[in-house]
Amino acid sequence: MPYMISNVVEPGALADRPQPTMPAPGGLTLRPWTPKDAPSVYEAFKDPVIQRWHARAADSEDEVRSWMETWRTEYADETSAQWAVADADTDEVLGRVALRMITLADGQAEMAYWTMPRARGRGVASRAVTALTAWAFDDLGLHRLELRHSTRNEPSCRVALRTGYTPEGTQRSAALHEDGWHDMHLHARIRPA
Repeated sequence: MPYMISNVVEPGALADRPQPTMPAPGGLTLRPWTPKDAPSVYEAFKDPVIQRWHARAADSEDEVRSWMETWRTEYADETSAQWAVADADTDEVLGRVALRMITLADGQAEMAYWTMPRARGRGVASRAVTALTAWAFDDLGLHRLELRHSTRNEPSCRVALRTGYTPEGTQRSAALHEDGWHDMHLHARIRPA
């Protein structure tokens, strides 16, 4: 049975080109992860704040390198795209920004991010989300980006609001964290017409 609606973004939009490196405001660069970044990611996942909001922990730098291999595979499979957020001058890793749960045919994905403890309070997450949002809409051609965070995670709510992600509601008991089920705020942005 044929579909009556065309794909919003055709398959191959990611897989047929290398993952881009892109500038972000305020001296940041979004770039693909490399094996030399494993110590930074391992360090990040030892941080209690990151552990509080993520279901995953890293046992070693080797495990992190295996994650990076998975991230490359997911980019090729067009299901997820992960970037290191780095200082443009020093290449120091300051955080991560990603498009998760990509569905090209529907033109949708979920925005995700974290920052290293030493980078917090400097607008790193907001600038990275702003840059990746622009790329997702203008270059990739997605139609809708969602951003979800625990209702208890006020810093993530501030990032969502600062970057123009409109609150759409609360998803009750929608994500299991180490301390139990959390309600999640749903924010979204729609590609400008």
